[in-house]
Amino acid sequence: MKLLFTVLLVALRVFSFGQAHDLSYFLTLAERNSPVLKDYQNQILSVAIDSQLYRASLHTQVNFISTNTYAPVIKGWGYDEIITNKANIAALVQASRNFYNRMNVAAQYRNIALQKRALLDTIMLSRHDLVRSITEQYITAYGDLLTMDFNKEVLDLMQREEGALKKLTEASVYKQTDYLSFYVTMQQQELLYLQGQIQYHTDYLTLNYLCGVVDTLIERISAPVLSDTLRREFTKSVFYNRFVTDSLRMANERAIINYEYRPRIGVYSDAGYNSSLQLKPYKNFGFSAGVSVTIPIYDGHQKQLKYQKIDIREKNRQSNKEFVLNQFQQQLILLRQQMELTQNLVNKIHQQIDFTHTLILANEKLLQTGDITMKEYVTSINNYLAAQNLLTQNTLSRMRVINQINYWNR
Repeated sequence: MKLLFTVLLVALRVFSFGQAHDLSYFLTLAERNSPVLKDYQNQILSVAIDSQLYRASLHTQVNFISTNTYAPVIKGWGYDEIITNKANIAALVQASRNFYNRMNVAAQYRNIALQKRALLDTIMLSRHDLVRSITEQYITAYGDLLTMDFNKEVLDLMQREEGALKKLTEASVYKQTDYLSFYVTMQQQELLYLQGQIQYHTDYLTLNYLCGVVDTLIERISAPVLSDTLRREFTKSVFYNRFVTDSLRMANERAIINYEYRPRIGVYSDAGYNSSLQLKPYKNFGFSAGVSVTIPIYDGHQKQLKYQKIDIREKNRQSNKEFVLNQFQQQLILLRQQMELTQNLVNKIHQQIDFTHTLILANEKLLQTGDITMKEYVTSINNYLAAQNLLTQNTLSRMRVINQINYWNR
């Protein structure tokens, strides 16, 4: 068993830690590789093409139209020649154009622009979620690194003392059982260090996975720099922007519906060949022109029904906005209180760590002279371990709280 642990220790130590990466490095990779953000960005490009398509539809449309039919009458059997003229051949070039009210055209362009704005709002929210999830995983991996480094520090401390304690035990200063107890504690500390390496290895690779990085090289990461953002009003947050955009889109939809029920005018003209081949077909080249007018009179109250659908969406928008506003305010109040309490606890833990570390240094000297028992020395180390682990947990908790505050308040 001891040989197995030694082999594991040697195997894990071969992991080379290169230059430390910081949080911004992984956030940049995650944003660059995110398929969700790429999809929304491509949708924005598609909306830009929609604008060009609409602009093209406003221009004169030119088409070539050819209709050719032949209806023979055989031995008196066939379609009525008065209706079919036996044959009809048409080869025309037709040009048509519809005229729209300028306000209607502006509303259509505004509709496309608001689609783009909605996508930009969605990108901002998606980026918010991405930053929060990557930062959360980064904090987890950094906590593993702190635990691993601290366990290595304590292991090195115990290994430095082990040789001297062994000689003191051989000199009958300490009992053999006390030495064996210390040695078992040192082995347990070695296992904690190995476990910490494995956990950091796992969470670091998970961080790479979330960022879309295919790389099995394990490197150190630096402490996350998380600045607590200044408190902002809800109306200045990214969560509020989407409600504003939705309101503008619904108001614009009302305008478009209104313009749909106004008179529409169009013109068309064509030129070419159109003949029944019955009378002087060689003279059937010509042209025609016309005007089309559409005046809506009655459509079963569809206009009012469309307005009612928009009214329902507006009520839903108002309800969602109020819910998110309450959630926004409650979350910030809760997180601020939690951060303050955690910070106070961290300050007290620092004082305890300073005390326990000083006690260990004093006990080291006493241990060399046999003035304290090994059990007392091990107890001081365990107290140091407990305090340091508590500090790590609360430090990470504070980082997570700041990450949540930045999510709501950025």
